[in-house]
Amino acid sequence: MGNSGVRRVAFASSAGNAVELYDFLLYGTASALVFDKLFFPNFDPRIGTLLAFATFGAGFLARPLGGVVIGHFGDRIGRRAMLVLTLTMTGLCTALIGLLPTYGSIGIAAPVLLVALRVVQGFFLGGEQGGATLMAVEHAPPGRTAWYGSWTFLGSPFGLVLANSAMAASTAVSGDAFLSWGWRLPFLFSLVLVGVGLYVRLSVEESPEFRRVRAERGALRLPVVDVVRRSWGRVLLGAGVNLGFNMFIFVLATFVVSYGTKELGLPRSVLLNAGLLGAGAQAVAILAFARLSDRIGRLPVMTGGAVFLGVFAFPLFWMLETRSTVLVVVALLIGFAGSAAVFGPMPAYYAELFGTRVRYSGVSLSYQLGAVLGGGLSPLIAASLLTATPTHDSWPVSLYLVAGAAVSTACLLAIGETLRRAPADATAAR
Repeated sequence: MGNSGVRRVAFASSAGNAVELYDFLLYGTASALVFDKLFFPNFDPRIGTLLAFATFGAGFLARPLGGVVIGHFGDRIGRRAMLVLTLTMTGLCTALIGLLPTYGSIGIAAPVLLVALRVVQGFFLGGEQGGATLMAVEHAPPGRTAWYGSWTFLGSPFGLVLANSAMAASTAVSGDAFLSWGWRLPFLFSLVLVGVGLYVRLSVEESPEFRRVRAERGALRLPVVDVVRRSWGRVLLGAGVNLGFNMFIFVLATFVVSYGTKELGLPRSVLLNAGLLGAGAQAVAILAFARLSDRIGRLPVMTGGAVFLGVFAFPLFWMLETRSTVLVVVALLIGFAGSAAVFGPMPAYYAELFGTRVRYSGVSLSYQLGAVLGGGLSPLIAASLLTATPTHDSWPVSLYLVAGAAVSTACLLAIGETLRRAPADATAAR
């Protein structure tokens, strides 16, 4: 496949991932801003926020299961068919959330339905990211796997831009009616994005590496069993790598919005716009760090990024607490851009951990375990740590981020360099 064909595959992976991350991150923004009022109105505002963040975390609990189930069929049937399924179902769940009646209309059934849709959404997203990254990495030429693989993860900052932009636009359009109907518009807009994503995703071919290996060796009956039996250490260490990154990025993208508006009294627009600028900086940095890792290796780039996550944990909140618009924007710019040193090389890094016949299962399980333990719980834990101090100090949250960064750093060093190194299960699983 020529460079234009590889770019088309990478773009399709990025576009589809952006739509799915829009769906998932939109929920996080809504949890910080409105869900406590709409679905948990009978609680103290801080308790309502905790409950809203708990429903946010519920979506993460289903992600490892989704990674296992969809990864199984992705290793047996193919990457492309599973990616069409995950995109469609995630978008439908998002639109249905936008149609839900609130607590004031149907009582306790409202948050129950909200959690149910969030869990189903998380299940399908659990099978999305592993497959999307593999489509890009397995089409990429040697020496540029991280570069093209990183295009997939551009979907994360672009998804955040879409989510924040949609929320900001609906706020402006609906004004005082935002809590009555304006919040629904970004969720319903997901149907439009899913249509675009499907059009792009259906235009690409199945992974050539997957087709070749399946033709030569056939498919394993239970890929996830094989990968756990032969490479369980890499599954757990890979999960640890993602744990610290997810803790940091979801505190930055979700908890900071709640903290800034409710504790610091910052305008919602300032935080949403700062998030947009930060996401743009992250997109540029993802490409730069991914290309650097193709040149000098994954380990030095990603380890440097993991160390940054710990070093910046305290300055992040110090800058926010100045309540200066300029420093708030700079804090989010630095946080998003610096975290890309871990994020950018990740698609190639995870693909290099596992052999082709178990790769969808291995990548999805390892990545999503880290996501649920790190990102899924981080807004809830951060909000709990904040309320645990009498004066709602941020230093426990910073310490929490430092601990996560230490886990990621230790796991990266334990695995070592993966560039141009055969996976441990290559003999059995390639």
